[in-house]
Amino acid sequence: MKQMLVKIGVPVLSIVLAFVLNAILITAIGGNALQAYHYLLLGAFANFTNFGETLVKVSPLIFTGLAAAFAYRCGVFNLGGEGQFLMGSTAAIWCASLIGGQQGAAGTVPADVLGIITCLAAGAIAGGIWGAIPGILKITRGLNEMIVSIMLNYIASFFMSWVYTGPLRAGNVPQTEAVAARLKLSRLFAGTRIHAGIIIALVITAVLYYFLFYTAAGFKLRAIGLNQTASRFNGLHVKTYILVAFIVSGAIAGLGGSIELQGTQYRLMDGYGGYGFDGVAIALIGQLNPVGTVIVAYLFAALRTGATMMQVGTGIPTAIINIIQALVIIFAVAGSAAVNMPKIKQYLFQSCNKKGVQ
Repeated sequence: MKQMLVKIGVPVLSIVLAFVLNAILITAIGGNALQAYHYLLLGAFANFTNFGETLVKVSPLIFTGLAAAFAYRCGVFNLGGEGQFLMGSTAAIWCASLIGGQQGAAGTVPADVLGIITCLAAGAIAGGIWGAIPGILKITRGLNEMIVSIMLNYIASFFMSWVYTGPLRAGNVPQTEAVAARLKLSRLFAGTRIHAGIIIALVITAVLYYFLFYTAAGFKLRAIGLNQTASRFNGLHVKTYILVAFIVSGAIAGLGGSIELQGTQYRLMDGYGGYGFDGVAIALIGQLNPVGTVIVAYLFAALRTGATMMQVGTGIPTAIINIIQALVIIFAVAGSAAVNMPKIKQYLFQSCNKKGVQ
């Protein structure tokens, strides 16, 4: 119980401190912090359309966050979520171009369910393969997975650029053709951009939570993450679990990329992506818990959605949102490190015992 309170308390306190410190910063540059936060909330929650935009923005963040959290649970650091996300999107658009079909808006033509699933599967497979590369190099050659996965991000980005400026380029414009209407994820509510991807994201979250905390394989994976040496002496196939963790992590990010392509962006172009490293931060703030990851991802998405209205209403630049996110990350990481210090852990344990918390 006490561990749960600490895990919840650290990110909550981090968010509160970030907003307080950011309010001081807004005041220092001549702004009104209360007014800024008022418009920020309006931009994210004023009406159903704004709420829908938040859900649209949260979907890719959930996938990259879950990808990072799953790998971290096995004690490995997958910093290649961005590359796996981009490879998933690239595989999905390539698959969609092969299937083809009528252009237009989603819902104007009958959906090709098999085609949609095929494109989504192509994205997940591509992400899984891209995630397997640092895993294989780690267990066979002992290479640092963080360096390898970061380098693969750049390779994936350049490969995607080659795709939309080369073989799949749409005429003279450096972008691909839009996904055919029958291959687009269906909209859940008229008048909004909310698509079926958010449902898939929540289903994946529930599956990962159940697997990690309610299955024997999930317990073994978490045990390896806590102590690889002890796990090896207890007969667990550590290298196999590490490789599987990388493959599953990459597949999750790749699926997120294909969903973002088929549900929101519809085409590859310059500036596409940018969710991978946010996913790492979201996973850490969410305490590597799938549910916590979703909650933090929603916070980040709400900040992004409300940023524009805040700027229009107060003149405060949207860059202030990046500062809030950075402060949340700093406080969350610092808080997590602090509560794991021996003296602080002992103090918390004694305090909880005195208060009767078991």
